[in-house]
Amino acid sequence: MLQGIRHIIFDLGGVLINLDYRLTEKAFIDLGIEDFGRRYSQLQQTALFDDFETGKIGKGFFINELKKFAGKEIADDAICDAWNAMLLDFPLRRLQLLQQLRSYYDLVLLSNTNEIHEEAFNKMLKENYGVLLPAYFDRVYYSHRIGARKPDPAVFQSIIDDMGFAPAHTLFIDDSPQHIEAARSLGIQTIYLEKGMTIEKDIFLPKH
Repeated sequence: MLQGIRHIIFDLGGVLINLDYRLTEKAFIDLGIEDFGRRYSQLQQTALFDDFETGKIGKGFFINELKKFAGKEIADDAICDAWNAMLLDFPLRRLQLLQQLRSYYDLVLLSNTNEIHEEAFNKMLKENYGVLLPAYFDRVYYSHRIGARKPDPAVFQSIIDDMGFAPAHTLFIDDSPQHIEAARSLGIQTIYLEKGMTIEKDIFLPKH
């Protein structure tokens, strides 16, 4: 399956870090934003979330807009905690796998994320493993830092160009079908990580 692959682009959420979007929805409902699920999901989201994930708006503006949805005063920390509720854990085996793969492939991270999540998942890694996420990759691309997000094909093209990768020798792994299709349109090889699949159990199996 990995024949001819020299470079691997990893998604973050649902691939490297375990997520549960329902926990964030529940947390915001508990804060009084009862229609949060209509505004944000894995497959689609309103302009506020798009703008936050592409760096068009900052943390303060994002938090204040969410307070407006609730119609009442909510502490900033409560908003951040609810937003981060979806972030579960980084299984140690996955991080060990990344370290092993770096000996054989160029590794890149491409994530639709935001400054609140970036701070949270790096804090999680620092506390549990003593490292930050960029330590596992040759380069990391966060949507809020590069000003664009998947599934825009231009995002993939810019990484290919920036890193000097040949699409035919590049593998992209993601758990969102629309992102997979965008990468495929550029000739990048892909693996769609379906629900219940993990990279350590279903893709990169130990050699015996």
